Amino acid sequence: MSTFLEHQNWRYATKKFDATKKISTEDLNTLKEAIRLSTSSFGLQPYKVIIVENPELRAQLQQASWGQSQVVDASHLFIFANQINIGDAEVDAYVKNTSIVRELPIDALAGFGDYMKGYIKPLTEDAKNIWTSKQTYLAMGNLLNAAAELKIDVTPMEGFVPAQVNEILGLDKLGLNASLIATLGYRHAEDASQHYKKVRKSNEELFITL
Repeated sequence: MSTFLEHQNWRYATKKFDATKKISTEDLNTLKEAIRLSTSSFGLQPYKVIIVENPELRAQLQQASWGQSQVVDASHLFIFANQINIGDAEVDAYVKNTSIVRELPIDALAGFGDYMKGYIKPLTEDAKNIWTSKQTYLAMGNLLNAAAELKIDVTPMEGFVPAQVNEILGLDKLGLNASLIATLGYRHAEDASQHYKKVRKSNEELFITL
């Protein structure tokens, strides 16, 4: 646990990336696996992660991200996109996958499927979309922790215009909405932010024990 806390103290929201340094394929695969293994409600993982490598697309996305340099300078750019108006089809797909992975007859999972549908169906479309968007934050947390262990910098971003990102990447046509952006790479030696002391609330301010 002490090592984990050391990693958390090491990481910060990198403001300036070294554009000459690239994440290795091995480390990239580790980060992707960390995201894949993330927790989510019911295990549904109601989102996609778009890895944008195309420089022209990244330049367009920078304009949709308040001009932030990390979008083009970082080694990799991940877009976490939640599914829109999730419903029975996504539940059925998850139940089928569970049946295959756990080698169970699909009929044995019918009750679980009905339970999930019973939770989701009554929700308004807005409530569904807020719910699926929240799941992307759980996946982002896994990414941040895994990257810190590998000494890879990640800057999570909410500072962008979702409608513009959706249009640039054609996410609307895929039933997706840009929820979070993550820029990944290695901090630049000139990024002064890396030398700042981490500012957090004290235990007394943060925790309430009842």
